[in-house]
Amino acid sequence: MTRPWQTLDRVETDEGPLELRQRGEREFVITVAGRVLMNSTLHLTEDAAADLACREVADRALPRVLIGGLGMGFTLRAALDVLPKQGKVVVAEITPTIVRWCRGPLAELTGRALSDRRVTVKMEDVAALIAEAGRAGGEELFDAIVLDLYEGPRRASQAREDPFYGTAALAATRAALTRRGVFTVWSEEHDAAFEKRLTNAGFKVEKKRPGKGGPRHVVYLARPAARWRPRGNDRSK
Repeated sequence: MTRPWQTLDRVETDEGPLELRQRGEREFVITVAGRVLMNSTLHLTEDAAADLACREVADRALPRVLIGGLGMGFTLRAALDVLPKQGKVVVAEITPTIVRWCRGPLAELTGRALSDRRVTVKMEDVAALIAEAGRAGGEELFDAIVLDLYEGPRRASQAREDPFYGTAALAATRAALTRRGVFTVWSEEHDAAFEKRLTNAGFKVEKKRPGKGGPRHVVYLARPAARWRPRGNDRSK
């Protein structure tokens, strides 16, 4: 007999009730307005988004990584498992409740990743942090930027003006990366227009589908192109 879900906590948001539910000892879901956002048993592609980026920068002297979106902390855990002890991870999260859950009932799932001395949590919009890094340059640049946000890029809801996946946003991301930086994006589905915008913003792009069989999410792996000039007219939608 399947065990029922127990609601551990609930807060109201503009999108509807945000809930943390538990079933058994280690199975959790986070829902908004009844829709499942994250499941503690399904995080392969979220792990891959961090792993792909961090493996490319782990051998650098002081690798600095930005993760947009904390979720249940699995993306952060995957980054920490790859990065050296002198690495630094900045996590951008705008929902205090998510941070509280990751420090509380979800903490053991990730080996208390938020308590790692390499981690700094900033309660800010990741788009703002990216823009700030690009303007500051120098030591404020990131070796890797990982976006693991709700749904990811989707043709149905995002286009050139999107604050995370739009044309200006991708230009800001490129400016916030070191010369050999890496940018990975988790996406619920493939978005050809987003892939085109990445290319037009000066990235070399690979599309990954971790796992085997069944529906699989997408991870975009992007690196700044060595020779690139901005195009005056990007018409990708």
